Amino acid sequence: MAFQIKPYKKETENKTIRFPISLIENIEKAIQNQNVTFSRFVIQACEYALNNLEDAQKDSK
Repeated sequence: MAFQIKPYKKETENKTIRFPISLIENIEKAIQNQNVTFSRFVIQACEYALNNLEDAQKDSK
C-alpha cells in the first residue's frame, strides 16, 4: 500500500522531538500545497511505518 497524505485530525498530546534539518526541509517540500500540517504528516508517516512493521513481522513468521 502506498503512503497517502490525509488532512484529518484526532485527539492529540504534545511531544518534543528533534529532527535533522535536512529531514525537516524534505518534509516541508513534500507537504507544500497538500493542505496538511507538518505534525499531521509526521503522524501519518509514523502510522504507515508501524503498520508496515507489523506486516513485515507477520511475513517473517
